[in-house]
Amino acid sequence: MCVQDAESVAQEAEMEEEEKMEKNDGGGVGGSSGGGDNRKQARPFRPAQMENWDKDSSFMASGAGISVGGNSCPLESISEDRVSTERRTTNFVPALRSGEWSDIGGRSEMEDTYVCISDLAKKFGYDDLLTQETISLYGVFDGHGGKSAAQFVRDHLPRIIVEDADFPLQMEKVITRSFVEVDAAFAESCSSGSTISSGTTALTAMIFGRSMLIANAGDCRAVLSRNGMAIELSMDHRPCSIIERLRVESLGGYVDDGYLNGQLSVTRALGDWHLEGMKDAGEKDGGGGPLIAEPELKLITLTHEDEFLIIGCDGIWEVFFSQNAVHFARRRLQQHNDVKQCCKEMVEEAIKRGATDNLTVVIVGFHSEPPPSTVVPKGRVRRSISAEGLQNLRCLLQG
Repeated sequence: MCVQDAESVAQEAEMEEEEKMEKNDGGGVGGSSGGGDNRKQARPFRPAQMENWDKDSSFMASGAGISVGGNSCPLESISEDRVSTERRTTNFVPALRSGEWSDIGGRSEMEDTYVCISDLAKKFGYDDLLTQETISLYGVFDGHGGKSAAQFVRDHLPRIIVEDADFPLQMEKVITRSFVEVDAAFAESCSSGSTISSGTTALTAMIFGRSMLIANAGDCRAVLSRNGMAIELSMDHRPCSIIERLRVESLGGYVDDGYLNGQLSVTRALGDWHLEGMKDAGEKDGGGGPLIAEPELKLITLTHEDEFLIIGCDGIWEVFFSQNAVHFARRRLQQHNDVKQCCKEMVEEAIKRGATDNLTVVIVGFHSEPPPSTVVPKGRVRRSISAEGLQNLRCLLQG
């Protein structure tokens, strides 16, 4: 095939894709995030609000220039690409099922923990919400300097979320405010030096209807399997990130040998109130220094193509690439379709690969049936070598 023919075929393929995009109706992402701490009795949930979130495409991540403490510099939005979203249908109702597994790994103490709550309103006794859309919460908390901070966040964050005055109508505002509030509550609860020296990263996934809101502060990671393709839904908040480094430096912090202020390997975390120059201990809002508890958010609309979500601590991702983890989980789910067993096998595989950190993984499935076998479509453009190229190859082979 000559170059002109190949270009023609490629142009025809692009035109067909554009026609498909014009015919398809898709769901967007929407919402807003911001600060404030006014609280009152939770308001009854209105299903119409969910439909508005599906249709609105103006969503921006909380890290993109919006700050609870008022100190965040503009960051790149991690919101889902609108065009790709609109190409997918939105009449999908996920059938949620979850599993989890933890192992101490090569450490002397277990500092990880997790949360899996299938119905937030039911768990905390909000009867006025029970007949409405179920709201689920899943998360992983990776502690450091002890387990106190991770366990405190696990025990208190869900209740703080559901008791917020704007729950469940303004989820992004609620989750951002709740991260900061539980961070301040931990500081106030610390009664000893060993407790206050503890910190934790936190990543949660809140699912309501077809919407899923990811909130991340730290280096845990959420990866979505979409038809077997790994879609990273969070960014690792580490000093090596250019975006995070710019934010840190704008707040008077610095990066030394890959560590925030030469002390911490993450740039966002809850706790760590003992570290001087990191947080404003007077205000207790996490906004006075380079280390913040404010999460970055990503809101997406789930479709039938979305198979499951993997939430793992950094120990998992030190031995698994995101796509590798999706391949591994898909194969196991195709074999036995047991999400908890899949989590156990992933942790065991991480240990075999040499992981030395604490290991925690949560998997949330969106279908009752196992993932289908993936069929790789054949390319439409045939590949061939030109006569000139063939002659050059012969010359190379002949010396």
